[in-house]
Amino acid sequence: MKNLRPGVARAAERVSDAPSNNWVYRVLPRGVWPYAQLARWDRPIGWQLLLWPCWWAAALAPQRFTPSAVHTGLPSGWHLLLFVIGAIAMRGAGCTYNDLIDEGIDSKVARTRSRPLPSGRVSRLEAKLFLVVQALVGLLVLLQFNVFAILLGIASLAIVAVYPFLKRITDWPQLGLGFAFSWGALMGWAAYWGGLERAPLLLYAGCILWTIGYDTIYAHQDKEDDALIGVRSTARLFGRHTKSALTVLYLGTILFMAASFFMAGTTAGGPAWPAYCGLAIGALQMSWQIMTLDIDDADQCLRLFKSNTVFGWIIFFGLIFSALWKLSFPIG
Repeated sequence: MKNLRPGVARAAERVSDAPSNNWVYRVLPRGVWPYAQLARWDRPIGWQLLLWPCWWAAALAPQRFTPSAVHTGLPSGWHLLLFVIGAIAMRGAGCTYNDLIDEGIDSKVARTRSRPLPSGRVSRLEAKLFLVVQALVGLLVLLQFNVFAILLGIASLAIVAVYPFLKRITDWPQLGLGFAFSWGALMGWAAYWGGLERAPLLLYAGCILWTIGYDTIYAHQDKEDDALIGVRSTARLFGRHTKSALTVLYLGTILFMAASFFMAGTTAGGPAWPAYCGLAIGALQMSWQIMTLDIDDADQCLRLFKSNTVFGWIIFFGLIFSALWKLSFPIG
């Protein structure tokens, strides 16, 4: 890029689908940019969506009805912080791994050919070393939890390893992403209780359906390129029936979450109406996504995909307000 004007060179070092005003380009040295792009630090929505199941479970777990024990009902601040660090590290590691596997595909898709590996700004060896560093950060975070949670976290790596290959063999790669991105629903509960039961499993199921829904919206950005190179997705599978499919997926999300809340006992030992109000408001936000969606408008698909972090905040604050209500108006 030595022959390019400075402004052109800077543009050539960025990724086409990332915002150009991101903090990565304002704060970090230019030599770090390709690694930040590999980890998707310039697109925080990914780690946010990975984080939400962790935080929901961390907020739900202390509200489990246990008449023989006393709990504040509020999540551990330490656990919330660990999940943030872990989500950023493991999302970055997952994206780096995915880019290593998909380099050939990314070079054929307009939206992804400017990424560091297909554009040649990072070598495969450099990407692998960066992957190891991020994985070690994730491991350090994982080791702060109990033994059951540590083993549970390690088990998730099998799903992460398989996910990049699913788009080559099935129309449901979004289901694989759901299994991986929703694992935090199990981790948040296990970190608090040292085990699992029906409530986190139901939450996990709801998160899987949610992930399939929002990633279907995301995949509509690439459906033309995907069709040309043979990449499969639920966006291509659902096609013009995407809105109907999203209705089923998002309704299932809300129903599974409501069942999870009920099984956790948030209706026992004290009122918890804010948690269910959060679900109701979240359902309205999902309905807005479906009604607004135009599957042929790539920019709008990206905006609606990103709006799912709003859904995350709605559910989380519903659970937090539920805990605060129970603290303010205890029963028993």
